[in-house]
Amino acid sequence: MKIELNIINPMNYPFWDELLLSNHEYSFFHSSNWARVLCESYHYNPLYFTLTDKGNLLVSLPIMEIKSFLTGQRGVSLPFSDYCDPIVTKDILFQDVFDYLIEYGVQAGWKFIEIRGGGDFLQNLPPSSYYYAHFLELSKDEEQIFSNLRSSTRRNIKKAFREGVEVNVGNSIESIKEFYRLNCVTRKMHGLPPQPYYFFKKIYEYIIVRNLGIVVIASYNKRNIAGAVFFHFGEKAIYKYGASDRSYQELRPNNLVMWEAIKWYCQKGFKTLCFGRTEPENRGLMQFKAGWNTKEKTIKYYRYDLKKDTFIDTKSYVTKFHNTIFNKIPTPLLRTFSSVFYKHMG
Repeated sequence: MKIELNIINPMNYPFWDELLLSNHEYSFFHSSNWARVLCESYHYNPLYFTLTDKGNLLVSLPIMEIKSFLTGQRGVSLPFSDYCDPIVTKDILFQDVFDYLIEYGVQAGWKFIEIRGGGDFLQNLPPSSYYYAHFLELSKDEEQIFSNLRSSTRRNIKKAFREGVEVNVGNSIESIKEFYRLNCVTRKMHGLPPQPYYFFKKIYEYIIVRNLGIVVIASYNKRNIAGAVFFHFGEKAIYKYGASDRSYQELRPNNLVMWEAIKWYCQKGFKTLCFGRTEPENRGLMQFKAGWNTKEKTIKYYRYDLKKDTFIDTKSYVTKFHNTIFNKIPTPLLRTFSSVFYKHMG
């Protein structure tokens, strides 16, 4: 039987977030506030393929329609999101949902559909790429959580504290500006363009101010040297962005930033903290995240080519050659580049 889904805009749909929380498979990235950040930052068109019954969410496959003269017209679930697994209850076949999406995409003239997650539904199909995510179970017992950390992680936290690193958990526009400054430094070091500042302003406006996120900044001798941005929704939190001044790395400020965020989320009663996605080749970052007694999970991305009518492999837009070039470009020019081209990279 062919399924009929409703296509909604979560920013205009009454009580979308409350409806979303009725299904335990929700994530922050399914929320209306994240949709608003993406839409207002990059002018994407939100198409959330949805099915409800008596106040319960049975299906949610969020799509942002991207129209780009550089990278093509496509549907992505969701751009700039670590993961966004489709929500499909066990009584509904995922294939029926995906067939509906394919039919829409063909009529809309999309080149492809990208799903960032969904490995449970697409187990026997080749992913276009994959990443790792690390999840920490939270509780009110901070001492127990600390004792479960890897010994080197505990030592690094203590070292940062002993060296006089101070951490502030805040929600001010000043903290966002400071994080953005650090982020530009870090992205340049890695040979990547920074996200545009207006994107972080939207994060401040629709996430931080709405009590759906925090900005954690570490300072040393009154100089801000590391920071991170966390999002939260329902009982789940996620570490989304991190940045630091490499010249202070021996002080281990990133460890103290993470620990203070963990304590904050424990005190607020959250149940899980995701450490975000990690590329398989980034062994150092994976070791850092594993040191927090986290559970590792593979996130698979899938790309369906509508012209070829099949799932395909894909390569990153950014290569090592691009990393070298971006690393040499002055920061002001990188900011200009990101403000013009970032929306095409979704």
